[in-house]
Amino acid sequence: MRDLSVNLAGVRLKNPIVPVSGTFGFGREYSKFYDLSRLGGICVKGLTRHERQGNPPPRIAETPMGTLNSVGLQNPGVQRFISEELPFLRQFDTVIIANISGNTVEEYSEMAELLGDKVDLIEVNVSCPNVKQGGLQFGITPEGAASATAAVKRFAGCPIITKLSPNVTDIASIAVAAKQAGADGISLINTVLGMRIDVATRRPILHMNTGGLSGPAVLPIALRCVWQVAKALPDCPILGMGGVSSGEAAVEMLLAGASAVGVGTAIFQDPYAPIKIIAQLEEYMAANNSQNIKELSGGIINW
Repeated sequence: MRDLSVNLAGVRLKNPIVPVSGTFGFGREYSKFYDLSRLGGICVKGLTRHERQGNPPPRIAETPMGTLNSVGLQNPGVQRFISEELPFLRQFDTVIIANISGNTVEEYSEMAELLGDKVDLIEVNVSCPNVKQGGLQFGITPEGAASATAAVKRFAGCPIITKLSPNVTDIASIAVAAKQAGADGISLINTVLGMRIDVATRRPILHMNTGGLSGPAVLPIALRCVWQVAKALPDCPILGMGGVSSGEAAVEMLLAGASAVGVGTAIFQDPYAPIKIIAQLEEYMAANNSQNIKELSGGIINW
């Protein structure tokens, strides 16, 4: 038997595949297709302190190799997640990761305290505007990422991973700051800022003009970012994501330095994508006579 289990920030996953935040909802729809216990983990839809309706439409646009979105964190709020969604998710034998977003350090702290140890991991989304610092995203500076991370770490009753944006000049320095502030691991990448324009109306397609690009187009960017962070923090667990749509891409992500692999936009095209990728990983291990998937992690860090 080949061992697909991995350790992510001190939490054991039966396999490295995790549907990423914003692509899997709270798992209810996908549970009609397969047993969610087959997944290594589930990162739920991004949560805020209070319910959000999100941005007005249009807020989704197709691109040649992916999707552009400006959904705007539509979600029921952290308290309703705990009371209405978490009991459903806990029926399944899989790791539950709560993704949280805040506009102030206090909001991050409040959400971490409410979640306590009710989930297995907390993913700290720092791609949010810090309203007390002029609206600049927490994640674009080491200091901002560190402040959000430290706030969550202070109140969380479980390990935390900080999710980084690729829309920066030096992602490794931000990862180092988050780790020093208490992150048990790093999650990357979030979406890449992009735009589409309707040539008939000569206006941006998205109501908010710009949005986050995800899908196969961003895989090379994601691999580069994961590799850079893994070199800067060689002993730090990494949840790598961005453009993974096959077992081969998942192997690339592991070799770049990821401990576990997130699958996102591919799920919109094929709900079974995570299950197929797990099977493809097993096939790769068999073909390469590999007994333990952890042997792949960080295979090119020293290149």
